[in-house]
Amino acid sequence: MLPALRLRCPALCWLFLVLCRFAVSIRHVLPGFAELHCRSNYSFLSGASHPEELVERAHALRYAALAITDECSLSGVVRAHGRARELGLPLIIGAEMALQPGGGSAAVPASASTAAPGPCLVLLAMSRRGYGNLSQWITVARRRAPKGQYLALQSDLEGKVPSAPTLAGLPDCFALLSAAAVLASAQPFETLFAQAMWLKTWFGNERAALALALRLRPHDALLIEITQRVAMLTGLPIVATGAVLMHARSRKPLQDALTATRLKCTVAEAGFALEANAEAHLRTRARLASLFRPEWLQASLVIAGGCAFSLAELRYEYPQEIVPPGCTPTGWLRELTERGAARRYPAGVPAAVRKMLEHELALIAQLQYEPYFLTVADLVHWARDQGILCQGRGSAANSAVCYCLEVTAVDPHTSTLLFERFISAERNEPPDIDIDFEHQRREEVIQYVYRKYGRHRAALTGVVISYRPRSALRDIGRALGIDAERIAAVAKTQQWFDGRSVDPERLRENGFDPDAPLCRLWVALTQQLIGFPRHLSQHPGGFVIARDQLARLVPVENAAMAGRSVIQWEKDDLDTLGLLKVDLLALGMLSAIRRALDLVGAKRGRPLALHEVPQDDAATYAMLCRGDSVGTFQVESRAQMSMLPRLQPRCFYDLVIEVAIVRPGPIQGGMVHPYLKRRSGEEAVDYPSAEVEQALSRTLGVPIFQEQVMQLAILAADFTPGEADQLRRAMAAWKRKGGLGPFHERLVGRMVAKGYAPDYAERIFKQIEGFGEYGFPESHAASFALLVYVSAWLKCHHPDAFLAALLNSQPMGFYAPAQLVRDAREHGVEVRAVDVVHSAWTSTLEGAGPGLRPVRLGLDRIAGLA
Repeated sequence: MLPALRLRCPALCWLFLVLCRFAVSIRHVLPGFAELHCRSNYSFLSGASHPEELVERAHALRYAALAITDECSLSGVVRAHGRARELGLPLIIGAEMALQPGGGSAAVPASASTAAPGPCLVLLAMSRRGYGNLSQWITVARRRAPKGQYLALQSDLEGKVPSAPTLAGLPDCFALLSAAAVLASAQPFETLFAQAMWLKTWFGNERAALALALRLRPHDALLIEITQRVAMLTGLPIVATGAVLMHARSRKPLQDALTATRLKCTVAEAGFALEANAEAHLRTRARLASLFRPEWLQASLVIAGGCAFSLAELRYEYPQEIVPPGCTPTGWLRELTERGAARRYPAGVPAAVRKMLEHELALIAQLQYEPYFLTVADLVHWARDQGILCQGRGSAANSAVCYCLEVTAVDPHTSTLLFERFISAERNEPPDIDIDFEHQRREEVIQYVYRKYGRHRAALTGVVISYRPRSALRDIGRALGIDAERIAAVAKTQQWFDGRSVDPERLRENGFDPDAPLCRLWVALTQQLIGFPRHLSQHPGGFVIARDQLARLVPVENAAMAGRSVIQWEKDDLDTLGLLKVDLLALGMLSAIRRALDLVGAKRGRPLALHEVPQDDAATYAMLCRGDSVGTFQVESRAQMSMLPRLQPRCFYDLVIEVAIVRPGPIQGGMVHPYLKRRSGEEAVDYPSAEVEQALSRTLGVPIFQEQVMQLAILAADFTPGEADQLRRAMAAWKRKGGLGPFHERLVGRMVAKGYAPDYAERIFKQIEGFGEYGFPESHAASFALLVYVSAWLKCHHPDAFLAALLNSQPMGFYAPAQLVRDAREHGVEVRAVDVVHSAWTSTLEGAGPGLRPVRLGLDRIAGLA
């Protein structure tokens, strides 16, 4: 038999090759297809795949195009857009909407079942105008319903929305009517026919079609018959769709768990609410060809060809009212800058500062960013007029223009930062200015923005809350019917250092058998769910302000907090599309500093501003060197108080380093002790190369700031500015997306190739990983260091005013009021008890004169007193 097999093997091999070639040829003659109805996991608790996964799978299956159509949402389209652009897959932007008939009043929960009294439509943007109309309709539907729900009416598309008459017929959008949605009605044919005639009336034959989704369900034959009859009577074409919920059939268990979570029941209790099978995935073209007629598949290509809009067409347009009539943005920014320079430098603008101003203004004009700076300046000046202390954080500290506009109090003339780290023509990135306001008065600034620009033009940036290990364990456990107390016990033992994995020992400790089928399913689904979006929340203070209607740029919906509205995109989405935002943040220390400055000004008989606090005060630095920093900003923790005597800060830049060095990034990277040894002279300062010296000379050869790590990548590893920008973005998200792996070989390999020791190159990469999650930018450290110095100066020279200000700004900081009072008494402050005859509501200074005064505790120190 063996000789016979040997003779047959060549024949079998030849036959195998022929079959392979035939399969390849068949693959190329299969009908083309574009999936036009696809939910991602941004249809919260409904879709079971990330937008990127759907794009990658559609590309692998050689689809002609893919539409992301989340339910009444555009939250996931930016992520899909970024991946589709990399792969070259045409992406169609759309949304699915379950309509209520006429003037219905019941809001639809997001990601609800598509079975609804009114038609279920899939809307696809055909142009920029169509995208704007779709985005505006999503906004209308969301704003008239509570958070997390929407109310889309048929009358909306009949032009009966007073604030949005352009929604009539939704111009430049293609509408697909879901035929499968009518099967839940008592008279499916009559229902579908009526909906189709209504759709034809408002969209016409050119922009409407019947969407037929065949997923091997019991009534597929009835669905085909009804759809064909309606198509014949109305003249609307039939188009094949998948009504996709996941990129691969393996996600079916997770999809079931998400459905149960959405319905607040277990998978066993969900019953017919679950998908009957796993057909709601991106199927092969061969599979589709066996289910749909060729003309139905061809219709998907025709419709996709008419939807040419891309998110790359979006352009941000600045508000116009920030420039007075008759002025240009360039001229008005220069005017405000010159006025501010005269205030900042009463004796005349130094030549070095003048050179910086001219350089910055020229670059701002080249990139046409004047309106952005004017918008920020308007917010800062209004806040100052209301007596609200504010301070620009981060990259604004690099800018002489920001200093003159009073956005920041950090004089760039005394810093080592470069303006190009803030704005660069080469990077072509929009500027990013973060402004801290008093935490008890920031809401006034937010409402000022709403009043000035209107809710139709301003909204907060969204934040998508994603599943973490503990929340994923809880929701999957509940969906699988595991006892709630036992779920809580396991989730409680999950620690941050476990990452995405669930340690079997943790399960055993709580009485579970890790090898049991239920436990294995629990762990597997939990790991899949980690990183999935859970719901949309709001950014602490990131505002997007549009020139006209913001809703035509991105959908806006209600936030949970009254008086707030939020867009459906995150900060990363805005960065991807190059859209600008202004961060209005809250900082408790600013409340305390403003009150303390007011009290000191009252003591000395004239106001004291933040930038007027004396610089380089030896007594203040001596106090910090002793670790005497209770109540001060940023350096009041036990770790900082133990670091201060070792670091011995004697100048402002020492405080910049102090703020940044006691962070998990430098600590995890093992950079703290080498820096301290070099600073004290115990270890020699050396540099492996001139490039490293250029990047690290100001920190004695030890990388401490994020900017230094980026500079090292460019100088020591020959990264281009574009690669360095990719590294920066990957650093910020590496724990969420695992994005640093591709950079390891590039960074370490290039450094070794240039002659650096492998150990040194690996240490730099580890440092980058540490910085990715916790590292501190030098620009932020400089802004914070100013508040460190001012708070320390107040504590050193005016401990009475500093105590009263801290007490009146509670809650804040590390220390309870009793600890602050005890520390003030140790510094010679007399603290008088609450007295109904003498106390005001807040703590006050008693007596007269510029010296130390007694502090009278206020009635607000009495717990429970209204």
